[in-house]
Amino acid sequence: MTRALLIWTVLALVLAVPLVAAAKSPLLAWRDPVYIIAGIAGVVGMGLLLMQPLLAGRYLPGLSPLASRKWHRWVGVSLIAAILIHVGGLWITSPPDVVDALLFVSPTPFSAWGVIAMWSSFAAAILGVYRQRLKLRFRVWRLGHTLLAAVTIVGSVVHAMLIEGTMEIMTKSALCALVLMASVRTLAKLRVWDVRRR
Repeated sequence: MTRALLIWTVLALVLAVPLVAAAKSPLLAWRDPVYIIAGIAGVVGMGLLLMQPLLAGRYLPGLSPLASRKWHRWVGVSLIAAILIHVGGLWITSPPDVVDALLFVSPTPFSAWGVIAMWSSFAAAILGVYRQRLKLRFRVWRLGHTLLAAVTIVGSVVHAMLIEGTMEIMTKSALCALVLMASVRTLAKLRVWDVRRR
């Protein structure tokens, strides 16, 4: 019980501290509310990215395998919503910049990584929603879903690390490192690359 409480407390702090640091960022001074909401949505998205491998790997105590799967789906839906708010807010504040990013002609390298992460997250979500209709073997489906999720994670981490924006550098670096470590550990545990029948 103590171990479970400690894990959940640490996770709550890991998710909350970057949000608090971002909310206090001097770079948000004099910014429009829409821009601030878009920036905070990006920070929330990074936190949700950490939750996904932890849920997929069933590392969070007190959750049954069924509950972990259900929360994985709901966190995935929340992640898509956070991305839409992030991109939508930036579109409202500066449509030309978003168009340039979507067309991969933006002069800022972080934009391309963000767009790649966005599209791969949408593809992973679609693959999740249409799993039954695609009639793929579970291991093949899981490999495809995981590869798309990996692209989302790598793209998001590079995007976050390159941009000098809402997130504070130390908490951003720590959160990104945790996202990568959790993802690698879950990949090693699940061995998603093994698609053979057992």
